[in-house]
Amino acid sequence: MPRATDLGIRIGQLPHGATDSVLDVPGVGLGHCTVWRDEPDPPLGRGVARTGVSVLVVAEDAVQRLVPAGGAVLNGFGECTGFITAAEWGLLRTPVFLTSTMQLGRVYDAACELSIERCPQVAEDVIIPMVAECDDSFLSDARRMQVTRADVATAWSAALASRGASPPPEGSVGSGTGMSCLGFKGGIGTASRVTPEGHVVAVLLMTNFGDRARLTVDGVPVGRLLPAAPTRPAPPAGSCIGVVVTDAAVDGSGCQRLARRVGLGLARTGSVARHGSGEIFLAAATGLRTDPDGRFDGRAAVSGRDLDPLFEAVVDATEEAVLNSLLASPTVIGRDGNTSEGLPVDAVVQLLRTHGRL
Repeated sequence: MPRATDLGIRIGQLPHGATDSVLDVPGVGLGHCTVWRDEPDPPLGRGVARTGVSVLVVAEDAVQRLVPAGGAVLNGFGECTGFITAAEWGLLRTPVFLTSTMQLGRVYDAACELSIERCPQVAEDVIIPMVAECDDSFLSDARRMQVTRADVATAWSAALASRGASPPPEGSVGSGTGMSCLGFKGGIGTASRVTPEGHVVAVLLMTNFGDRARLTVDGVPVGRLLPAAPTRPAPPAGSCIGVVVTDAAVDGSGCQRLARRVGLGLARTGSVARHGSGEIFLAAATGLRTDPDGRFDGRAAVSGRDLDPLFEAVVDATEEAVLNSLLASPTVIGRDGNTSEGLPVDAVVQLLRTHGRL
């Protein structure tokens, strides 16, 4: 499946990194475990599952060397465990786990158990794993807990193995398997930018928001220009989880400001953050680290106007990550025959050419 850059779509002025993904930030890994099954409805079986879990490893040693972090909420109808702690301390100690709404507890439990196995000191100096969710019940049966501890372990191991590799899988994988975005099949999307100072800024999204009529690609109102959608149940407006990672030395306050800019990138693609939507954003900066007591490693933090290139990078990478989540996702049929249609790439390309974007 093509990515935005493969089609010649260029968002903003900043160049992207080598893989145009979160893997461009040194030490960062992204792994998925997809849960896809077709069983009888409960109680005879577990029903139709189009779900999964994704794990973003920001820094493997974050338990001992904490990573500055901060968050922002555009619309708060959603959940992200560990978010309050990150806001209070301005620090992150765990990977970021993404899954569906009804699986959050399962993933949280598994994250705690697996963290203790990987780092026994966690049993004495406890952590609160960062687990965020979007609702995939349009495609996936929510009456049974579909994600297991083994699925979380698989995704975590895949994240560690992915570091320094080629661009990670996107679209209908892991936690993105059952997500829909702007009237089409959404899911996982990522992109990166490199600032003039050489800092890498990358964004990971789990897209599950918006309606078809508002879909905008590089300024072109594609959703209004495409042929009318087939007459069938439409996915709900949904939510979006956004994670920014940079190798710049940014403290918790600066990370909070970076996280807030994710909403600007979503708005460019058509988001209006509806009443029943959960847009929750987190940013983490690996260029500045602390010990468990919050003592920084001595490097000066990027602040003030020096954050402006990072802000620009976040907005542009977010917009592109939405497009990548759509471009990578084929049509998916889920529970009760509910269908999330894949984006018609050829038609979109033709519209972009007509409007002088390609």
